[in-house]
Amino acid sequence: MRSTFIKLPATLAIACAVALGVLSATANAQVRDINETALLLDARGAPVMSGSLCWHTGYGPAPLWTAGCHAERAVPVGLYVAPYEKIALDANILFDSNKSALRPAGRDTLDAFVSRMSGLESQSVTAVGYADRRGTDASNQILSEERVGAVKSYLVSKGVAADKIKTSAWGETRPSTAAAECKDANNAKNVACMQPDRHVSIEISGSRLAK
Repeated sequence: MRSTFIKLPATLAIACAVALGVLSATANAQVRDINETALLLDARGAPVMSGSLCWHTGYGPAPLWTAGCHAERAVPVGLYVAPYEKIALDANILFDSNKSALRPAGRDTLDAFVSRMSGLESQSVTAVGYADRRGTDASNQILSEERVGAVKSYLVSKGVAADKIKTSAWGETRPSTAAAECKDANNAKNVACMQPDRHVSIEISGSRLAK
């Protein structure tokens, strides 16, 4: 059987030769990630070029050819960072003399505190109980513990995680009033004077989206 040879025009032959040369040079080409301009690399890691033009893979947003290998590098879209603000909240709950039950006003204060906590990213709530100077040191220590326990239980009933509430109690050791202000502990007027000592303070700090 005879082989048949077709003579190609000179210009077509040159074009075929160029195409075959490019294919040969890129036989082991690697495709760069789209974020690295989607350039086609040869086996040596160099961009495949035609004169001053770089060959792109065609998978990215860049055209097939660009003048200069980095002329149309894709610009990454910046991430939006939401604005946060730091928040510190506190409240003070007062108690009757020798009592650890929450007053209606105390429950209202705690309700408002929980409402203000909405959307706040925080680690913990701190609650500290206190007592006035009436009674013994031991009884006042117990009373301050019962008061802070009542506050914690109420916060938990409103959805605050128990393990997020840190409590402590100081009895009568850290009064808000000075001894000279309330001299007679058995006088009704001075018992009222020591009202600021019978309390639980709570506070929380964290951050949330700025309004």
